[in-house]
Amino acid sequence: MGIAGCDKSLPGMMMAMLRLNVPSVFLYGGSILPGHWRGKDVTVVDVFEGVGMHSAGKMSLEDLCSLEEHACPSDGACGGQFTANTMACVSEAMGLALPLSASLPAPNLARDSYAVASGECVVRLIAENLRPRDIVTRKSFENAAAVVAATGGSTNGGLHLPAMAHECGISFTLRDFAEIAARTPHIADLKPGGRFVAKDMGEAGGMPMLLKTLLEGGYIHGDCMTVTGKTIAENLKDVVWRDDQEVIRPVSNPLSPTGGVVGLWGSLAPDGAIVKVAGMTSHRSHRGPARCFDGEQACFDAVEAGDYQDGDVLVIRYEGPRGGPGMREMLSTTAAISGQGRGDKVALITDGRFSGGTRGLCVGHIGPEAQLGGPIALIKDGDIISIDSDTGTIELEVDPIELENRKRHWSPKVTNYGSGALWKYAQLVGPPHLGAVTHPGMAGESHVYADL
Repeated sequence: MGIAGCDKSLPGMMMAMLRLNVPSVFLYGGSILPGHWRGKDVTVVDVFEGVGMHSAGKMSLEDLCSLEEHACPSDGACGGQFTANTMACVSEAMGLALPLSASLPAPNLARDSYAVASGECVVRLIAENLRPRDIVTRKSFENAAAVVAATGGSTNGGLHLPAMAHECGISFTLRDFAEIAARTPHIADLKPGGRFVAKDMGEAGGMPMLLKTLLEGGYIHGDCMTVTGKTIAENLKDVVWRDDQEVIRPVSNPLSPTGGVVGLWGSLAPDGAIVKVAGMTSHRSHRGPARCFDGEQACFDAVEAGDYQDGDVLVIRYEGPRGGPGMREMLSTTAAISGQGRGDKVALITDGRFSGGTRGLCVGHIGPEAQLGGPIALIKDGDIISIDSDTGTIELEVDPIELENRKRHWSPKVTNYGSGALWKYAQLVGPPHLGAVTHPGMAGESHVYADL
């Protein structure tokens, strides 16, 4: 049984299940309960945004400390449709977890029964020799992408799904992910762009309700096998739509006719990029001058000091898989901008990642990354950048001949890691649009671990 609790540990555990191909079931540790502060539900992202409000003089230190004390009242992963809850939903959509197991909060005592049921399920899977790669197919990844789009989930889905597919020999790229998102309606009204948290999603019927809605609308494949030994459609046979909940909408009345995440391509991102648009009714496009920072800390310091202009495109580079090394999230900076009330006045782009809690016109995974000499490495302050999430484009308005000249005078950043594990990682890691993987995956196998 694979148990994981927060963010990257979820796809990491599912990758291990797919790599080893031992009969197994995934079990999410569960979401945190929402905090309650001054009459509204709050999450940890409200605290990050509070830091921005405080720096802008819009929140007192006393209020910020009070918010911090109330935001995280229990154990469990962050409460909105951030990375952990997004990937928990993916575990059910792909058939690797028992139905409804993704939606119950961590403190819910019913989780104990799901742990027992998951253990019993593993025993049955062993007896039947039903393995993860027997369950997970190309259609399973299409279902997972549809769920990320329908829930306004984390942009990290565009990184983790290709990495998981790599483990079982399935080609599933950022472009595949984006194409499915573009044809899937956004129907779950979840934070950070919406009103509700994971606990509310569970009380509204959880993933079974969402999957049944998408299945009846023709947006997912019902014939995919699951760990129950039944197909998605068979698992959902008795699920009935509930009119007494507001979290999940019918596909006939979506929050948006397209998904909450969008892929972008253009002269600035030949390998692609990704942006979360869930909850954005305006500022879905932006054209403005670049303000460049080599690393997140420099950008955060400028934002905290208010040292940027409305209309800017803040550029954070050398935070990609090789440049980091690693691909840390930019939540501190993006939340500070939102907290200052300027999220609709600037755009931010990076070759790094974002937290699932990021909101605003923030574009991540820009590839090729700066450390490889991608266009993002060649931007100078004042260069005009154009982003349009409706057309799926991101352009650097600089003459190609000028960029070629800049490239001749460019050299990679010297990182702090000239030896050791992170140096090895930087030599091996691939591009984000293919999952930022470090080995050949199933394509390089001479045997399956489970058959040794």
